[in-house]
Amino acid sequence: MLKRVRGEHKLPKSARGDIKALMSIEERWFRRVTEDFLVMRRMITAYRTMTRTHQQLLNKYKALSEAEREILKPTIKSLEVQMEEMAGMIAEEAGKRYPAYNRLVDELGIRGNIKAQEALAELIAYLDPSKGFRKTSNLLGLFKPIRGRRKIYSGHLRRALQRLTASANNNTSFRLTARMEKGGVIESLEDI
Repeated sequence: MLKRVRGEHKLPKSARGDIKALMSIEERWFRRVTEDFLVMRRMITAYRTMTRTHQQLLNKYKALSEAEREILKPTIKSLEVQMEEMAGMIAEEAGKRYPAYNRLVDELGIRGNIKAQEALAELIAYLDPSKGFRKTSNLLGLFKPIRGRRKIYSGHLRRALQRLTASANNNTSFRLTARMEKGGVIESLEDI
């Protein structure tokens, strides 16, 4: 879109040209954000980075020999502790900033599960209350796929929904079907 606007206004491809192009784009193309969203997004992004690093370390751990695994174990444990602390901070901040968050935590029965609370906080922060149920479910990837069409959804939010659903259903498997996700957590999110 930026390229098209630059072409229409004959602006150069530079930082200054990009700023002028962004200023000429209509307001409806931008999402209104609050301070709550910006604070939560910063914390969630840090948690996502930790999660990616943790997964990379686990993959490397599986490929190493037993002697080399012992060297990597403390690093993985340390990162897991940091992830728990960050998840607790996210859950605490969401409880302060979103009034429906605490009610949903109690309703889903995930009060003691920090990782599930973090996943719920991530979902609540990124969901737009002005959108209807259909657009929200499409954003989460809860739609019947049609062969040959692009499936556009947020992978981060889809994984957060899977983590939350696994925790709420006391299911340790992260290979959940869309039917389980629709039946479990989405009904509770409609009450917001």
